[in-house]
Amino acid sequence: MALNKTHAAAFCAALLAGGCTFAEDALFPGTANSGQSAINAEQMSNDGPPALGSSSFDPVGVTPGSSSGTYVGAKAATLRNDLQGLQATLGRQNQTLQQIRAETVQDSQRYHGTVAAINARLQVGTTPGNPILNQQWNAAQNELDRITDDVLKMNRLTNEVTASSTMAGYLLESVRAARSLSGAIDEDHRQLRILEDETNRTVVMVERLLGELTDDAVRQQQYVASEKQNLNTLALGIKNGALFVGSLSNQPNSSFTAPAPRIAAAPSEQPLVTIRFDKPNVNYEPALYAAVKSALDRRPNATFDVVAVAPVGANPGQQTVAAGNARRNAESVLRSLTNMNMPASRVRVSSSTSPSASASGEVQVFVR
Repeated sequence: MALNKTHAAAFCAALLAGGCTFAEDALFPGTANSGQSAINAEQMSNDGPPALGSSSFDPVGVTPGSSSGTYVGAKAATLRNDLQGLQATLGRQNQTLQQIRAETVQDSQRYHGTVAAINARLQVGTTPGNPILNQQWNAAQNELDRITDDVLKMNRLTNEVTASSTMAGYLLESVRAARSLSGAIDEDHRQLRILEDETNRTVVMVERLLGELTDDAVRQQQYVASEKQNLNTLALGIKNGALFVGSLSNQPNSSFTAPAPRIAAAPSEQPLVTIRFDKPNVNYEPALYAAVKSALDRRPNATFDVVAVAPVGANPGQQTVAAGNARRNAESVLRSLTNMNMPASRVRVSSSTSPSASASGEVQVFVR
């Protein structure tokens, strides 16, 4: 989301207090006024689970037939019984589908209610690691697991309906083949025509059932995968007592298309963020998130360099220790970006030295 001037000022204060600096205005001049509308748009776009199908697949029924006393008539009676059995199976599968849908809706409502409560608390501000929010996060995780179970039920039902689809196709071919048998009377062919029409309608119904069920399962699987990433981001917000609105992986074209041509062949001369590890437990994550999210809003295909900058040591031993500390700090920043769901393909880690770096080293993040 883009930060408005008030938010930007607040974040800059937090950055300076936490040993970080943020060069947004220099890297992206004249683009810091679209904040609140972007927040609202993103919240609205992520406002619930995908819609489930609403069709009910009730069997079309089988017309009774009378015995003609011929072999073909007996064959028609057998096929009629097979169609009745298939439609009974489809009726049970339809009931199972409607039950799974109802359970999925209930589980999704509970999940989103819990997540909304966490976001509302983070929005107004809270203490880092608030135990109440941690409990709510665990509840949300359990509720998302129930949605995962619903998806597994859909997949099992898909396998069952696939078997019914195969049976329906075989039955239709059998009815058509029976019409070519010798020894039939007109009544046999009349009953076979009716049976063929009803079997064909059953084939159409089971294919529609299979298609809608498959669509439901695929959409829910994608939804659960996305929400798992969002829960990771939410956990990071609870850890810091700050609202991180949206996963970094949800940026346009972030993981499904090739990056656009770079504006420059090398990283910007000025880092987007500089994090100085000049005290224990530097709380850099809210500032890092704000900077990277803002950069992605302005350049959706951006990638990033995380550079471990070590001071120049007085002797080789000191230089080695300083370089190791800087590298570990850079790896910590990389893990933070991963927890924010930044795709690994868009981040590169490297090392350098600088005589101007603080004694404890620093990490610089560049936009590419």
